[in-house]
Amino acid sequence: MACAISAAPPLLHSSSKPFSSIKFCCSNHVSSCENKPKTPNFHTHSSLIFKKKDSNFICRAEKEYKFPDPIPEFADSETVKFKTHLVKKLSKKEDMFGDSIDEVVGICTQIFNEFMHTEYGGPGTLLVLPFIDMADTVNERGLPGGPQAARAAVKWAQAHVDKDWKEWSSA
Repeated sequence: MACAISAAPPLLHSSSKPFSSIKFCCSNHVSSCENKPKTPNFHTHSSLIFKKKDSNFICRAEKEYKFPDPIPEFADSETVKFKTHLVKKLSKKEDMFGDSIDEVVGICTQIFNEFMHTEYGGPGTLLVLPFIDMADTVNERGLPGGPQAARAAVKWAQAHVDKDWKEWSSA
């Protein structure tokens, strides 16, 4: 019998729903399972675990993890840090942004703030979609530097948001 796996995580999670939904059907012989690991003895993928037992693979579902609700105070604090960084970073490229720096920063900050208040629930929930939205919105409004602003934003977020969350939640 083969292992049939259907993984369809939504792009954005809701605090009332699990972040990912995995449906599966397994037996202890899954040689035709496309998602099985080829060589390692242990592999974790989303909420499925594959273990090698003798020459057969066994897979089982782990509990689905529900991320905590966003914390408004953390979102506010992180948005201030984000805006401060973006102003500083984009001001170095004044030749590209010209008089549009404030408007570009405002768009990016508004999108980031909305994401932090509605979607970010801790490490593992930082999504790329808000940063794509930043670039698209800046470009749609005919402002310069949409991709550059979004890149600066996502680089900062990757380096700081999860780390700041861990510090915030441990205090």
